[in-house]
Amino acid sequence: MRNLERVVKSRCVSLEVKNRGSGSRHLGIGKNSPVQKSGIRKSKTSRWRALALILLNLFMIAHIIQWRIMGKTVSPIEPSETMYTLQQGAINAGFIFFSLAILATLIFGRFVCGWGCHILALQDFCGWMLKKIGLTPKPFRSRLLVYVPLIGALYMFVWPTVYRFFTKPETERLIPKFTNHLVTTSFWETFPSVAVAIPFLFICGFMTVYFLGQKGFCTYACPYGGFFGLADKFSPGKIRVTDACNQCGHCTATCTSNVVVHAEVKQYGMVVDPGCMKCMDCVSVCPNDALYFGFGKPTLLVPKSNAIKRNYSVTWSEEIVGAVVFLGSFLAVRGVYALVPFLMALGCATITTFLTLKTWRLFKANELSFYRFNLKSSGRIRKVGWAFVAFSVAWVGLNVHSGWIRYHEYLGDRAFQKIQIPDELALAQKDPAPWLSPIERENILEGKKHFQTASTFGLFANREALSKLAWFEYLSGDAEQSVALLGQAAARQKGQGKALSLYYRGTILNRLGRYEQAQLSLDEALAQRSDLILARQEKGESLWQLGRREEAISVWSDAVQRNPHLVLANNQLAGAERTLARFQEASVHENKADQSTPDNPHFHWMIGLRLQNLGMTELAEKHFQRAIQLDPQFQLRRGNSPQ
Repeated sequence: MRNLERVVKSRCVSLEVKNRGSGSRHLGIGKNSPVQKSGIRKSKTSRWRALALILLNLFMIAHIIQWRIMGKTVSPIEPSETMYTLQQGAINAGFIFFSLAILATLIFGRFVCGWGCHILALQDFCGWMLKKIGLTPKPFRSRLLVYVPLIGALYMFVWPTVYRFFTKPETERLIPKFTNHLVTTSFWETFPSVAVAIPFLFICGFMTVYFLGQKGFCTYACPYGGFFGLADKFSPGKIRVTDACNQCGHCTATCTSNVVVHAEVKQYGMVVDPGCMKCMDCVSVCPNDALYFGFGKPTLLVPKSNAIKRNYSVTWSEEIVGAVVFLGSFLAVRGVYALVPFLMALGCATITTFLTLKTWRLFKANELSFYRFNLKSSGRIRKVGWAFVAFSVAWVGLNVHSGWIRYHEYLGDRAFQKIQIPDELALAQKDPAPWLSPIERENILEGKKHFQTASTFGLFANREALSKLAWFEYLSGDAEQSVALLGQAAARQKGQGKALSLYYRGTILNRLGRYEQAQLSLDEALAQRSDLILARQEKGESLWQLGRREEAISVWSDAVQRNPHLVLANNQLAGAERTLARFQEASVHENKADQSTPDNPHFHWMIGLRLQNLGMTELAEKHFQRAIQLDPQFQLRRGNSPQ
């Protein structure tokens, strides 16, 4: 009888409550949950969400293993891959996933963030570990930094298209023609190395939680969250409330998205904060089962109210200082040593901002704590406070040092971009000095100075700066140093970058007459990128100089088969066939070369120099004379070309 009475009482709710709250009652999310010491029920959905995130990470590991075993796999299911779709027209799995995720967010809200993000999984894991040792992450609340994710998203996905719109030639499409890149053999090519990925995950998945609170990276750094948060404002799917709510605050205390749930549902009848990631913990712990997920008005159609007063962690003056510090830190670390990726730089900048503002307040305030540690008491900084200062100084100092290195890398790169001499012309002979203008000589000296400073005082070697410094050394006349630097760069590079460094190294070795070493370097380049036709041309030259003429002809023929319009390779084949008295074949290749040769004196001179290096003097002379016809000033250069 008593059981029947309890059932009847549980059904005795108002019609409005029954209609609005039926969603959660059917799900039964919060019923029979055990109660913690705090008096708040344990969330049942947290276990299901943890399972979903664990399965997600296992799937990612399986994806990598499958690629390693089979050599090819589905392209990375990573939102950042969308950049290659917009900029190159490459349809990949990341673009499809990101598009579907945004569409799902427009309908259901930010479920993808809460249930399907590996970075969030790390943040939740960190938060769980901190609570196990008695440390509850406290949210850092900022008025300005919350806009960083959206700005980051616009920079990643919108700005490149806008820039292309204003700078592209009229004949080019705004978005290149779409091509299928759903399957790839270079799965890791767009990701940082493991040596970078580990600190990246530690900073973005753990340190941001420790300093900024749970989901600190999501709140202040994640560019994908910038779009998801915007889409959430249009979503009809929200956490909503019935009249059974008694404002106990259990929902807010449980929320790991740092949303003031009880205040928002009281004011709006639903959660309107775009930071809500639909973890469903608030629904599960509600003692009255008053919260539920349901559909109704989106945030944009709900009148704004000033009734909810937010307690921010910093004053407006500190906000402005923090914004400046954030920007400075981001610019300092992004791309430094060609190692720090965009997202990692955002994570580093948020931590730098927090530490700077916290340290500043430590010296101004009479009392200050961090977690359960009293950093300052009665105007006196305690030992733990000085330890905090030491860590802050070390972290900020590392940022400043990175900024100084990045400054020199930037100036060195700017000098590199000002070099106008074509690579083909510079590499046509051992000493490119005759082709350099006074301005280029100044830029070479300037670039060398900055790159050498960055290399000398940097904590790590910059593989991209090494290859550029190598080019400066070659143009300066130090080919041996250039070869050494290109070898160092190639050892640190992968994919196309490695292939190009090995190609340039092999080419310079050819000019130095070290043909066997050149061939080995060029073979390594082709192992990285078999489609690097320039390396095939150079390899043919190495073989020809080593007396392996039929092999050289075979390599040049392969290059021409891949691209019939190669002027140099066709000329090399013409000269080779003529040397072997196969005049008919020589004539065919010479005609093909002439059809594709531009009437440019520098180009003809470059072809002449390359053929002269191979001993094909008759054909070389033809191009020298054509260059002189086009520009009589080239007659003065005859004395500078090797005989």
